[in-house]
Amino acid sequence: MTRFALGLPALFAMLSCAAAPSSHAVSETPGTGGAPVVMKQVGALTPRPTRKEQVKRILPHNVRLAIVEDGKARRTASGVVIGNEKTAEGLVSYVLTNAHAVEMEDLKDPSLVIIVDDRADSTEYRAQVVASGSVPDMDLALVKVPGLPLEPAQLASDSELELGDDVVVAASPFGRALSLSGGMVSQVEWDKDSKKPRMVKTDAPIGYGASGGGIFSLESGKLLAIVEGYRTAKVGFAVAEQNYSFDVPMPGETFAAPTSKVRVFLQQKGFSRLLGGTASAAPATDGSQTASR
Repeated sequence: MTRFALGLPALFAMLSCAAAPSSHAVSETPGTGGAPVVMKQVGALTPRPTRKEQVKRILPHNVRLAIVEDGKARRTASGVVIGNEKTAEGLVSYVLTNAHAVEMEDLKDPSLVIIVDDRADSTEYRAQVVASGSVPDMDLALVKVPGLPLEPAQLASDSELELGDDVVVAASPFGRALSLSGGMVSQVEWDKDSKKPRMVKTDAPIGYGASGGGIFSLESGKLLAIVEGYRTAKVGFAVAEQNYSFDVPMPGETFAAPTSKVRVFLQQKGFSRLLGGTASAAPATDGSQTASR
């Protein structure tokens, strides 16, 4: 009786532990000498988003651009929302694209329009170029778009850029609605002095008008680079003694500006505030601006 009474608290403690819920899986396997070895499995890992789920997160960051004159689109391109601000006048968003895509010196009365497509509908926003780099060294431009309510893309860090990474390119080739193509990071060219990437290539196919489109990581959903251009091969043929030729994009030869270049561009042009921070809950009333990315 004495031995049973001494063991009673321990028995109650064991029963209480057995009844308590646990987030860990516990198993016993025979150890040396017949003693059980207890093994615990820590809670289940968060499942990685599917390709479809990740693409749905990426799409709302992207827009298409058109330079319009006399009611006609004279030039088209693509762009990525990278920041927004709440001002006394309302919400203002900023779209990153290529400098060569928004050149308008050859037109008499052009206007820049940002277009957001939503299935069968599309909405146009008047826009203006607020910063532009020199081509080809810094082929980037920043466009200010009042009233554009899209969420900014998150810029990937330099360390996230790896050869072979799966990517999706979101762009609007030929001025049409947003189009997607998939591939991988096929080349990264590093700057020997800064130790930062200065050029990225992908084998994802693109077409004319995809300049300024975003290259996104399928793993994280972050923006890796902005499409700058692509190398083409001229194909010629003869029909009824007439010679014809056209340019075909070469696979694996899509060039892009990595986010390291984007950061330098924004800092040089006085828009480093778009690289971090949180938008205020209400528009500023004193003319100050709060950035969000």
